[in-house]
Amino acid sequence: MLLSHAAKWFLLVPLASAVLVGCGALEPAPQQYPHATVSFDVTVPADTPAEVVVTVVGSDVSLGGEKAPGFRLRRQGSHYTGSLRLAVGEDVSFDLWQEDLWAPELSAEGSPVPRHSFRVEGDMTVNATVARWGAPGRGPPLPQGLTGLLRYHRGVSSRFLTRTRDVIVYLPPDYFDSPDRHYPVLYMHDGQNLMDGSTANSGEWHVDETAEQLIQSGQVEPLIIVGVYNTPDRIAEYTQKPDPEYPSGGNADAYGRFLVEELKPMIDARYRTRPAPEDTGLAGSSLGGLVSLYLGLKYPGTFTRLGILSPSVWWADHDIVKQVQALDSRPPLRLWVDIGTKEDTDAVHDTEMLVNALTAKGWTSSDLKYVEVQGAAHNEGAWSSRFGDVLKYLFPVR
Repeated sequence: MLLSHAAKWFLLVPLASAVLVGCGALEPAPQQYPHATVSFDVTVPADTPAEVVVTVVGSDVSLGGEKAPGFRLRRQGSHYTGSLRLAVGEDVSFDLWQEDLWAPELSAEGSPVPRHSFRVEGDMTVNATVARWGAPGRGPPLPQGLTGLLRYHRGVSSRFLTRTRDVIVYLPPDYFDSPDRHYPVLYMHDGQNLMDGSTANSGEWHVDETAEQLIQSGQVEPLIIVGVYNTPDRIAEYTQKPDPEYPSGGNADAYGRFLVEELKPMIDARYRTRPAPEDTGLAGSSLGGLVSLYLGLKYPGTFTRLGILSPSVWWADHDIVKQVQALDSRPPLRLWVDIGTKEDTDAVHDTEMLVNALTAKGWTSSDLKYVEVQGAAHNEGAWSSRFGDVLKYLFPVR
């Protein structure tokens, strides 16, 4: 299939990308008064996992202004360090958190510690030692535009993929109020576009706000949503074979192994999930929709609820249609498939071709929902507007 100029442009846009200033979460305000360099040197317990990010949340805007995520420190052996510029004469107070699960700093006896504080007198180093970490908790409030209980896992590595990536996790509203409850999980691609407008390439899906509202109103089963950030290898990782116009494609098998053999076990170990395939979903748009179906067909023993939005069916001469046609039997997958009528005439035709192939293999209206969204284009705003319907179909209240 020959892509339109606009479609090719969208496919090649690197969706990976917001850049933070230094290692802090917020860019400091323009300097109007004398400033000094303040360095943090935090010693952590020896059993602190290597992947943990320690963050300083405090009174200055560069420390988050009391909001998560604050100022992230870099790991240096058993220390976490970082430097930033603060106004001379400013009185600063802060707390230390283990950011991924928002575990607070505690004393050796397990009790809360007083806030750290200092006055900026000039260039200086602020030293602190964490005796132990507490249990995961709600953590400091989120900045405006983020909703619910969110957790970040920074720089997640893989033995199957070259690049590390961040992962954002949405937890349902009752997660800490119902300690015996376990939850289904939806894994989603292009994670930086889902919940955080500061990292989204061209607008976010508002997954956090949508899930929060639908869960609280009883329209969706409470669930955990895991957003896996993409990387500059997005095209390769989201495609099952090369395309004549994009010969670098074809690394979806390795990406799938990362999800199934590394990320899912990590999420199941850290959060109260229901890990069975009937409680695990996978969703994405465009190439993310393509790889969701491809991996769902490959791993029906892991994922059974698939959200396939605006899938790139055209990839590699409609290879995904051929894979459906080659199935020996219909795996037990519940599928949402959609396309916008303003995306591309060929895109609508291609998606109808895919749905016809699925129907021929035995999917019916009881386990396949196909929607042609009138007037919808191929963009984040369109996917955001129908994400609630996707959630209601894939995770209905039981």
